[in-house]
Amino acid sequence: MIVTLLIMAAILSYVDRGNLSVAEGVIAKDFKLDPLQMGWLMSAFFWSYSTIQIASGWLTDRYEVKWVFAWGYLVWTIATLATGFVGGFVSLFIMRLLLGAGESVVYPAISRILLEHFPEDRRGLPNALIAAGTKIGPAISMFLGGLILVHYGWRQLFIFTGLVSLAWLVPWAIFVPKSNTVPVSQTVKKKSVSFGELLSRPEFWGTTIGFFSLGYAIYLLINWLPSYLEKGRGFSTEQMATAGSIPFWIMGGATVLGGIAGDWWIRRGASPTLSRLGILIGGFALCAVFILIAPYVSNDNICLLCLAVACAGLGLFSSNAWAVTQTLSGEYAAAKWSGTQNALGNFGGVASSVFTGWLLKRTGSFDLAFVSASVMVVIGILAYVFLVGRVVPVDWDSETIGIELQSEPVVS
Repeated sequence: MIVTLLIMAAILSYVDRGNLSVAEGVIAKDFKLDPLQMGWLMSAFFWSYSTIQIASGWLTDRYEVKWVFAWGYLVWTIATLATGFVGGFVSLFIMRLLLGAGESVVYPAISRILLEHFPEDRRGLPNALIAAGTKIGPAISMFLGGLILVHYGWRQLFIFTGLVSLAWLVPWAIFVPKSNTVPVSQTVKKKSVSFGELLSRPEFWGTTIGFFSLGYAIYLLINWLPSYLEKGRGFSTEQMATAGSIPFWIMGGATVLGGIAGDWWIRRGASPTLSRLGILIGGFALCAVFILIAPYVSNDNICLLCLAVACAGLGLFSSNAWAVTQTLSGEYAAAKWSGTQNALGNFGGVASSVFTGWLLKRTGSFDLAFVSASVMVVIGILAYVFLVGRVVPVDWDSETIGIELQSEPVVS
């Protein structure tokens, strides 16, 4: 039940953050915004999502994860709903900041939950299913969002998705139990990993650079693919909704297959280094090649095929990247590592959003935006090879401190 609800939350989070890209053309026309202004609007989500995620990791480590997640979820769904009523650039920018603040709880909470409930050789599949949800979300956003946009308008798109997202809180509140707790006044010795220790590890910087590269590439596609298909390839809104969703469906399928393959390979005797790193680096390599080729292909169908292969590569990366982080960090630093990594890594989304908007304003072409994504993905490969190297738990040598937990007795 918990994993199912986490998958649904992942899908809805990417639907809500992807609505702006689907409605970009109409909103820009209504509010008379140029491409650079739209780039700043698309980046607004990442400013709050990235910076607040460090605090979200801290909160998730210390408080009941069920309710930390629920409060963050409530903030982001209200922001989505309220976007349907904004009156201009400033209010829309504020709603995107609130959306990012609410969604900042997602990955720290997911990492803590999965690390507690799944061993190494069973962790790939739930990670992959949740990661697949993050790829299905943009596909749904582009397909259904495009149809809602055509028939009802962009304001109704945000209102509808906000209301649908709010409904998720009901089963989460009812069916998800509180985390297991220890008897009252029992003193537990727990290692405390400081931010200084975390930032001193090359493995942390390796995964963080990798996630920056992922964020750069994937948010180029999430934020700008609808505009590229309409303005760069001449697709109608209906054609964009259908054709533009296909790469994301393929990305979701590749994510699930990559997670299953990673677990299977480990159970067959492969090390997590060979299995997890082998699959994610191979996926990144596919993406680097085909996202570079796509804009220079004249045939629209071949261009979409290249984008689909590139997205499949990103899916293979995503299926095992979080499992790598969870193994490296261990139980003492899972939420803190995940939150800080995602905070810094998602500035890749800021970079690709703003840089692409700037390029469009200066050149009117998407070509260099795709080239820059390919370069960033290659940098991500190098980070995993030279900074991570092996997928083994970090031997935290921090001071052991006593933490007295005042909580309710365990209820079976």
